[in-house]
Amino acid sequence: MKRINYPFTQEAIRELKVGDNVLITGKLFTGRDAVHKYLHEGNKSPVNLKNQIIYHCGPVTLKDKLGKWRVTAAGPTTSIREEPYQWEVIRDHGIVGVIGKGGMGKKTLDACKEYGCVYFHAVGGAAQVLAEKIKSVDGLFLENLGLPEAIWELTVEDFPVVVTMDSHGRSLHDEVFKVSEEALKKLL
Repeated sequence: MKRINYPFTQEAIRELKVGDNVLITGKLFTGRDAVHKYLHEGNKSPVNLKNQIIYHCGPVTLKDKLGKWRVTAAGPTTSIREEPYQWEVIRDHGIVGVIGKGGMGKKTLDACKEYGCVYFHAVGGAAQVLAEKIKSVDGLFLENLGLPEAIWELTVEDFPVVVTMDSHGRSLHDEVFKVSEEALKKLL
Protein backbone atom coordinates (compact mmCIF):
# COMPACT_ATOMS: atom_id res chain seq x y z
CA MET A 1 0.00 0.00 0.00
CA LYS A 2 1.32 3.41 -0.97
CA ARG A 3 0.30 6.76 0.48
CA ILE A 4 0.19 10.21 -1.03
CA ASN A 5 -0.46 13.28 1.04
CA TYR A 6 -1.46 16.82 0.19
CA PRO A 7 0.20 18.90 -1.15
CA PHE A 8 0.59 16.50 -4.08
CA THR A 9 3.75 16.65 -6.18
CA GLN A 10 4.75 15.59 -9.68
CA GLU A 11 7.54 13.50 -8.18
CA ALA A 12 5.15 11.46 -6.00
CA ILE A 13 2.71 10.99 -8.88
CA ARG A 14 5.41 9.87 -11.33
CA GLU A 15 6.52 7.18 -8.85
CA LEU A 16 3.09 5.53 -9.01
CA LYS A 17 2.57 2.56 -11.33
CA VAL A 18 -0.43 0.64 -12.65
CA GLY A 19 -1.62 -1.75 -9.96
CA ASP A 20 -0.48 0.34 -6.99
CA ASN A 21 -3.00 0.49 -4.17
CA VAL A 22 -2.93 4.03 -2.80
CA LEU A 23 -4.38 5.83 0.19
CA ILE A 24 -4.89 9.55 -0.43
CA THR A 25 -4.93 12.05 2.41
CA GLY A 26 -5.59 15.72 1.82
CA LYS A 27 -7.63 17.82 -0.56
CA LEU A 28 -9.75 16.60 -3.48
CA PHE A 29 -12.02 18.53 -5.82
CA THR A 30 -15.05 16.91 -7.43
CA GLY A 31 -15.80 17.52 -11.07
CA ARG A 32 -18.22 15.82 -13.41
CA ASP A 33 -19.59 16.48 -16.90
CA ALA A 34 -20.73 20.06 -16.41
CA VAL A 35 -17.46 21.17 -14.76
CA HIS A 36 -15.34 19.60 -17.49
CA LYS A 37 -17.45 21.19 -20.23
CA TYR A 38 -17.32 24.54 -18.38
CA LEU A 39 -13.50 24.40 -18.23
CA HIS A 40 -13.25 23.12 -21.83
CA GLU A 41 -15.21 26.18 -23.00
CA GLY A 42 -12.45 28.40 -21.63
CA ASN A 43 -14.10 29.53 -18.43
CA LYS A 44 -11.83 30.29 -15.49
CA SER A 45 -11.78 27.71 -12.73
CA PRO A 46 -13.00 29.07 -9.39
CA VAL A 47 -10.28 27.00 -7.68
CA ASN A 48 -6.60 26.50 -8.40
CA LEU A 49 -6.33 22.95 -9.78
CA LYS A 50 -2.53 22.96 -10.19
CA ASN A 51 -1.12 19.77 -8.62
CA GLN A 52 -4.61 18.77 -7.48
CA ILE A 53 -6.75 15.68 -7.90
CA ILE A 54 -10.20 15.76 -9.51
CA TYR A 55 -12.71 13.19 -8.34
CA HIS A 56 -15.43 12.26 -10.86
CA CYS A 57 -18.16 12.26 -8.25
CA GLY A 58 -21.48 13.92 -7.58
CA PRO A 59 -21.58 13.52 -3.82
CA VAL A 60 -24.81 13.15 -1.89
CA THR A 61 -24.71 15.94 0.67
CA LEU A 62 -26.79 17.22 3.56
CA LYS A 63 -26.60 20.35 5.66
CA ASP A 64 -26.49 19.82 9.39
CA LYS A 65 -28.39 21.95 11.94
CA LEU A 66 -25.62 24.54 11.84
CA GLY A 67 -25.80 24.83 8.06
CA LYS A 68 -22.54 22.98 7.49
CA TRP A 69 -22.33 20.51 4.58
CA ARG A 70 -21.49 16.86 5.12
CA VAL A 71 -21.16 14.08 2.56
CA THR A 72 -23.30 10.96 3.05
CA ALA A 73 -22.38 9.13 -0.16
CA ALA A 74 -19.46 9.70 -2.52
CA GLY A 75 -19.23 6.99 -5.13
CA PRO A 76 -17.28 7.48 -8.35
CA THR A 77 -18.96 8.46 -11.59
CA THR A 78 -18.20 6.60 -14.84
CA SER A 79 -15.22 8.51 -16.19
CA ILE A 80 -15.38 7.85 -19.92
CA ARG A 81 -17.97 10.63 -20.24
CA GLU A 82 -15.19 13.12 -19.49
CA GLU A 83 -12.89 11.76 -22.23
CA PRO A 84 -13.61 14.59 -24.71
CA TYR A 85 -12.42 17.15 -22.13
CA GLN A 86 -10.15 15.43 -19.59
CA TRP A 87 -6.91 15.72 -21.52
CA GLU A 88 -7.36 19.49 -21.85
CA VAL A 89 -8.15 19.86 -18.16
CA ILE A 90 -4.97 17.93 -17.34
CA ARG A 91 -2.95 20.11 -19.72
CA ASP A 92 -4.49 23.49 -19.00
CA HIS A 93 -4.94 23.21 -15.24
CA GLY A 94 -1.98 21.05 -14.22
CA ILE A 95 -3.94 18.39 -12.36
CA VAL A 96 -1.90 15.37 -11.26
CA GLY A 97 -4.68 12.89 -10.57
CA VAL A 98 -8.14 11.87 -11.70
CA ILE A 99 -10.34 9.53 -9.64
CA GLY A 100 -13.30 7.75 -11.18
CA LYS A 101 -14.46 4.35 -12.32
CA GLY A 102 -14.20 2.42 -15.54
CA GLY A 103 -11.07 4.04 -16.93
CA MET A 104 -10.59 6.52 -19.73
CA GLY A 105 -9.37 6.58 -23.31
CA LYS A 106 -6.25 7.26 -25.33
CA LYS A 107 -6.42 11.07 -25.16
CA THR A 108 -6.41 10.96 -21.36
CA LEU A 109 -3.70 8.29 -21.24
CA ASP A 110 -1.50 10.37 -23.55
CA ALA A 111 -2.09 13.46 -21.38
CA CYS A 112 -1.21 11.47 -18.24
CA LYS A 113 2.11 10.52 -19.81
CA GLU A 114 2.91 13.96 -21.21
CA TYR A 115 1.86 16.06 -18.21
CA GLY A 116 2.52 13.72 -15.27
CA CYS A 117 -0.93 12.60 -14.16
CA VAL A 118 -2.46 9.29 -13.07
CA TYR A 119 -5.94 7.82 -13.21
CA PHE A 120 -7.10 6.26 -9.96
CA HIS A 121 -9.95 3.77 -9.90
CA ALA A 122 -12.28 4.03 -6.89
CA VAL A 123 -14.59 1.14 -6.12
CA GLY A 124 -18.11 1.63 -7.44
CA GLY A 125 -20.93 0.57 -5.15
CA ALA A 126 -19.06 1.69 -2.04
CA ALA A 127 -20.41 5.25 -1.89
CA GLN A 128 -21.13 5.24 1.84
CA VAL A 129 -17.80 3.63 2.71
CA LEU A 130 -15.95 6.22 0.61
CA ALA A 131 -17.99 9.02 2.23
CA GLU A 132 -16.62 7.91 5.61
CA LYS A 133 -13.15 8.83 4.33
CA ILE A 134 -14.29 12.43 3.76
CA LYS A 135 -13.46 14.39 6.88
CA SER A 136 -14.81 17.78 5.83
CA VAL A 137 -16.42 19.83 3.08
CA ASP A 138 -14.26 22.93 2.74
CA GLY A 139 -15.88 24.67 -0.20
CA LEU A 140 -18.63 24.62 -2.79
CA PHE A 141 -18.07 26.26 -6.19
CA LEU A 142 -20.17 26.60 -9.35
CA GLU A 143 -23.29 25.76 -7.36
CA ASN A 144 -25.31 27.15 -10.28
CA LEU A 145 -24.47 23.93 -12.18
CA GLY A 146 -26.49 21.96 -9.61
CA LEU A 147 -25.19 20.29 -6.46
CA PRO A 148 -24.12 16.98 -8.09
CA GLU A 149 -22.31 18.88 -10.87
CA ALA A 150 -20.73 21.58 -8.70
CA ILE A 151 -17.11 21.56 -7.57
CA TRP A 152 -16.91 20.34 -3.98
CA GLU A 153 -13.66 20.90 -2.10
CA LEU A 154 -13.19 17.94 0.22
CA THR A 155 -10.62 16.87 2.79
CA VAL A 156 -10.11 13.11 2.81
CA GLU A 157 -8.15 10.71 4.98
CA ASP A 158 -6.88 7.36 3.69
CA PHE A 159 -9.15 7.48 0.64
CA PRO A 160 -8.58 4.10 -1.10
CA VAL A 161 -7.86 3.93 -4.83
CA VAL A 162 -5.94 1.81 -7.34
CA VAL A 163 -3.74 3.25 -10.10
CA THR A 164 -5.11 1.94 -13.40
CA MET A 165 -3.48 4.47 -15.78
CA ASP A 166 -0.06 5.85 -14.98
CA SER A 167 2.23 8.65 -16.12
CA HIS A 168 4.41 6.11 -17.96
CA GLY A 169 1.77 5.35 -20.60
CA ARG A 170 0.45 2.12 -19.14
CA SER A 171 -3.29 1.39 -18.89
CA LEU A 172 -4.67 -1.58 -17.00
CA HIS A 173 -7.96 -1.04 -18.84
CA ASP A 174 -6.25 -1.52 -22.23
CA GLU A 175 -4.35 -4.56 -20.97
CA VAL A 176 -7.50 -6.25 -19.66
CA PHE A 177 -9.31 -5.48 -22.92
CA LYS A 178 -6.53 -7.08 -25.00
CA VAL A 179 -6.39 -10.22 -22.84
CA SER A 180 -10.19 -10.51 -22.94
CA GLU A 181 -10.25 -10.01 -26.70
CA GLU A 182 -7.67 -12.80 -27.20
CA ALA A 183 -9.60 -15.15 -24.91
CA LEU A 184 -12.82 -14.42 -26.80
CA LYS A 185 -11.14 -15.18 -30.15
CA LYS A 186 -10.04 -18.56 -28.80
CA LEU A 187 -13.57 -19.34 -27.64
CA LEU A 188 -15.06 -18.41 -31.00
